[in-house]
Amino acid sequence: MSGTERTASVAIVIRTKDRPEFLRRALVSIVGQSFGDWQAVIVNDGGDPALVRETVAELDAEQQAKFRFVDSAESRGRWVSANAGVLATTAPLLVLHDDDDTWHPEFLARATAYLEQRPERVGVVARIERLWEERDASGVLVPVRREVFQGHLANPTLSAALLFNRFVPIGYLYRRSLHEEFGLYEEALPVIGDWDFNLRVLSKHSLEFLEGEPLAYWHHREGVTGSAGNSVIHASDDHVKYDELVRDEALREFVDQFGLGLPLYLTKFVNGRIANLERQLRREIREEGERTRAEMLRISTITRLKRLARRGIGSRDE
Repeated sequence: MSGTERTASVAIVIRTKDRPEFLRRALVSIVGQSFGDWQAVIVNDGGDPALVRETVAELDAEQQAKFRFVDSAESRGRWVSANAGVLATTAPLLVLHDDDDTWHPEFLARATAYLEQRPERVGVVARIERLWEERDASGVLVPVRREVFQGHLANPTLSAALLFNRFVPIGYLYRRSLHEEFGLYEEALPVIGDWDFNLRVLSKHSLEFLEGEPLAYWHHREGVTGSAGNSVIHASDDHVKYDELVRDEALREFVDQFGLGLPLYLTKFVNGRIANLERQLRREIREEGERTRAEMLRISTITRLKRLARRGIGSRDE
């Protein structure tokens, strides 16, 4: 390993496969950081290695020297690739930078400063902007809609994450020691491996959002499939399937330790509350419908009386 790799503060793991357009944009995002003490590894998950090298070769020599490559002859999946990148780096801080996402130039500077000032914290999450993009007439990807992802949350808590993942890798800088504590990403999961890992971390540690504007940009392309698609969109069925499997495994672990009592009680209790809410909603809809029909009848009657009055029907002179 080079001296840069031994002394860098941050390791950036980039997973890619035959997406040079996205990778080029990601590299611009990385080398454009105001914080420069980083090393990066590009994990080529079964794609053409030449495309990766050619894209990196577009950078200047000093920038190129900060990148390493891990190539796989066949596609092994997102979380096998993530683990390969983690294991190929040595820096004490880690972040996964998907090849189609980007950063604000101050992301690394702000996130590393936070962790330097708070050694008790195991990681930090930047505010994340969800950015939908489409190709314009010339084929260039341009943003068409933006929103802050989970902007209503004060912090990325365990209680919030139990429902679904509240932050994605592009906005999360964390200490390598978390892998020593919780292991690597679960390679059996084709999707949601980040949520699974985040749950393990949040079960023992608290995290905070960086204050201020979003510093991480999570790109989406609706209706796009294949290599240019987003797994959260075109692999949504997998997200549902593996969400259920993660929950079921956690439930079995709980039952194995504490028995069926609490899950049995909560299942009946929650189902009863939902049934009551459904009955209340149906009653309110029915009552609202009756009020609406009565109001429509009243308006119709008034309208008819006015029409009759204009025609002189029913007047005293008739």
